[in-house]
Amino acid sequence: MRKLTYLAVFEPNESGGYGVYFPDLLGCVSVGDDYAHALEMAKEALGLHTYGMEQDGDELPIATTNPNDLEIDLETEDKYFISPVTIYPDMVKNQLDNRAVKTNTTLPAWLKHEAERAGINFSQLLQTSIKEQLGL
Repeated sequence: MRKLTYLAVFEPNESGGYGVYFPDLLGCVSVGDDYAHALEMAKEALGLHTYGMEQDGDELPIATTNPNDLEIDLETEDKYFISPVTIYPDMVKNQLDNRAVKTNTTLPAWLKHEAERAGINFSQLLQTSIKEQLGL
């Protein structure tokens, strides 16, 4: 199973929480109410960010492994610390690809009424029909 680890900068804020950013992944930022929450949110942000990059066909940057080599944002508050954050991209992809999403569809009112009276599950029927049409 693939594993990705990037170094994250945890920056304390006045309320006791932490802002988090990944110097190797511009735009990948998060925040948490405390360290545990910030770490959890950093994993989520890293997973979503790398998933989006891969979906767009972008190459993931090589992760910096030595904290001394990181380019820390000049506006980063004092007392920051650096910690590795690890995700499993295939698990993230599986979770995101298999989540339920809503989609709109249009059909005549009388047909909707009849289907509801018959107790038809629209989502299940649509999924089954699409799979059948695609040969899945």
